[in-house]
Amino acid sequence: MNKDLPLSMDSGTPKSMTSDTTAWNLTGHAARPHQKVDTPPLNRMGIELAQFLDSSPVPTFVIDSDHTITHWNKACEFVLGYSAASMISTKNQWKPFYRDHRPVLADLVLSGDDDIVVHKFYKNKFSPSPLIHGAYEAIDFFPDLHEHGLWLHFTAAPLYGKDGKIVGAIETLEDITERCDAEHALRQAHDNLENLVKKRTLQLAETNSKLEADIQQREAIENELVRRNTELTELNAKLSMAQEQLLQSEKLASIGQLAAGVAHEINNPIGYIFSNFATLENYIKDLFAIINAYENSEQHIISASVKNELVKIKETKELSYLKEDIPELVQQSREGIERVRKIVQDLKDFSRIDSQQEWQWANIHQGIDSTLNIVNNEIKYKADVIKEYGDIPDIECLSSQINQVIMNLVVNASHAITSERGRIIIRTRREEQHVLIEVSDNGCGIPKENLNRIFDPFFTTKAIGKGTGLGLSLSYGIIQKHHGKITVNSEVGKGTSFLLCLPIKHEDQSPATDGAVQ
Repeated sequence: MNKDLPLSMDSGTPKSMTSDTTAWNLTGHAARPHQKVDTPPLNRMGIELAQFLDSSPVPTFVIDSDHTITHWNKACEFVLGYSAASMISTKNQWKPFYRDHRPVLADLVLSGDDDIVVHKFYKNKFSPSPLIHGAYEAIDFFPDLHEHGLWLHFTAAPLYGKDGKIVGAIETLEDITERCDAEHALRQAHDNLENLVKKRTLQLAETNSKLEADIQQREAIENELVRRNTELTELNAKLSMAQEQLLQSEKLASIGQLAAGVAHEINNPIGYIFSNFATLENYIKDLFAIINAYENSEQHIISASVKNELVKIKETKELSYLKEDIPELVQQSREGIERVRKIVQDLKDFSRIDSQQEWQWANIHQGIDSTLNIVNNEIKYKADVIKEYGDIPDIECLSSQINQVIMNLVVNASHAITSERGRIIIRTRREEQHVLIEVSDNGCGIPKENLNRIFDPFFTTKAIGKGTGLGLSLSYGIIQKHHGKITVNSEVGKGTSFLLCLPIKHEDQSPATDGAVQ
């Protein structure tokens, strides 16, 4: 929007202002003849008012108090199509805009008409200028300008003389056709958009109705899912209880499979205990015989024959040997009894009910040793057990469950050794905040097609009656319960290696990710 140009003109008869007529000062006052003019900076540059207006790209014309055109710049000529020569000194300022004679905005401003009069000609297309008192702005479309008409924004402001009276008016024009066309296109697009929105709203309403129906259907499905989830939760609780029972049953089954070996291990020490005690009993009878002989012969001890008889009895019964052998037999018997007690104690520790156990710090090496003591009869005829223990700390765990995992792995390793005497290696080491336990054998190995199934419940490659298929599955669950990992690496004909990774400190968290099968 162009700013208004408030200029003042001298009162009196207006004159046409051209480059070779009256000189104007910056205040708009014409210099009188023989009057010395105080030349302002623009006039010192040789620029007169007409030249100033002609240099402006804004279409501008000026009328005097008689509504006669005094200035019509080149921009006006270009935009309105009328030359300055044909317009200056006339009152035809209306011709470029209207087909019939009527006042333009500058005429109304010059006449000092109020808003009511201006409204008569410009309706709601005008507004008072916010910068200059008595000036107005307006926007209108002129169909006769150019080929397709122009939208113009025009501003008219009064010009004041030295005495403060209105002596003329100036009007500036701005071609806003492109902006109005753009606004019209925008309004049309907006209308189209509104129509499209209405159409889409109706479509959305229909879609919303369908969605509501779908929501009701989904709510019914969700209610059904909640019901089924409740049932599954109850079934899961029963499954957990069944798993605990299954775990204990597997332990009992494992103990049952080892019962013959344990009995054999117990019978050996018990056997030589009874044998030694039988011998000891005979020795004691002989000692009693010697003692009785001494007692019966006390009164005849001065007799040489009695003495000879007593000496003969001592030599026959080997009294000196008995004195040496009896303590040794007693010691062997004590060691046998201790061994029986150790086996029984290990069996008792191993068969402890896990649901009654609490997480506690345990020595892994002691647990492995006690487990090997229990399964000794299962493996001693098939393989040598090599223990390569590293420097590891105690870990927080359920020790009897870890012992069961070790037992399952060692027994499976012994079963995998089918020909000549094999080798089972148990290694331990520490890696950061974890303890690693490796159980390796040089048995037959596991076929590749079975590797992904060895932890599945009831899967076994053993003959019917030789295995339940639960040992590795339960071992896998125990390691997950400890937030650890169990991995296996096997090659047919070369052997199998299981690696257990257990955290040193137990933390109550979600189970670790599935153990990898390599």
